[in-house]
Amino acid sequence: MPREINRRGESALKDKRRGILLSALGTLFFSTSPILTRFAAGLPVGEIAFFRMLFGSLFIFIAAKATGVDLRLSRRDLPKFLLYGLATSFHFLFYIGSVLYTTIAHSLSLVYTAPIMITVMTAVLLKEKIPRYKYLGIIIVILGIIILTGFEPVLTPEMVLGDVMALLSALCLAVYSVAGRRERDNYPLLKYVFWVYFTSALFLLAWALPSFVTPSSWTSWAALTLLGLLPTTLGHTLYNAGIRHIHPAYANLISTQEITGGVLMGSLIFGETPGKTTVAGILIMFAGLVLVLVENTGAKIRTSRRKR
Repeated sequence: MPREINRRGESALKDKRRGILLSALGTLFFSTSPILTRFAAGLPVGEIAFFRMLFGSLFIFIAAKATGVDLRLSRRDLPKFLLYGLATSFHFLFYIGSVLYTTIAHSLSLVYTAPIMITVMTAVLLKEKIPRYKYLGIIIVILGIIILTGFEPVLTPEMVLGDVMALLSALCLAVYSVAGRRERDNYPLLKYVFWVYFTSALFLLAWALPSFVTPSSWTSWAALTLLGLLPTTLGHTLYNAGIRHIHPAYANLISTQEITGGVLMGSLIFGETPGKTTVAGILIMFAGLVLVLVENTGAKIRTSRRKR
């Protein structure tokens, strides 16, 4: 019996490490999203989102065919994926809109209020609760977000609109994350993400068509293609792989470090130099993330004793 328990413990630890690694790699690719979105800024928001998801689904289609994954979907599963695609389309639509209307720091940090929403949704819908002592880390991450965004010297109506879009994007991201966790045992990863990306592209096409502008420069086409490849095909697929191994709130908290990458890239490429409060907020977020991901052995032992 003790050996069996040890094996289970070792397996759970390996599973957690795998989930953390996959989520961290996904975050690395996420960080390219705001920069690439800015390079495609001459196009309407809906069109950028549409091409991003269309190219993302195309790359996944190629990967699935190369690896022999069957992408056929039964009719009874289609309504479910239409719902997932709708939530995903709104996440990207609001996210891209927020990047264009407010600063990268504001957009990314407000989108990542999602962990609180994910924690509540997962507990209610999937009956997966996180240990109480980890709530402190989540609160600290959100505190870092507040510090990062709460001392903006200039707040314009456009920035307010961008901030509202970012919060709506966070809500849709929470739905998207919980859906990925719910379906982890029901579909192969590539099949799941293909249909989520593809149905999302179909919904986004409706937004893109009324003001459709044919990209006229190679820069725009390159940015759209890379948006489909880097933050979507690689970033979001790795994120979806991560939440199959760890609680989606943890994976989403890891992906908050997209803010660090996005802010650094924004500073280097667009000259959006982060101020002291931005840096302080990022450091506080990172400290909260460490509290969530590092196991508190003492707390676990106390919890175990209570169950006995």
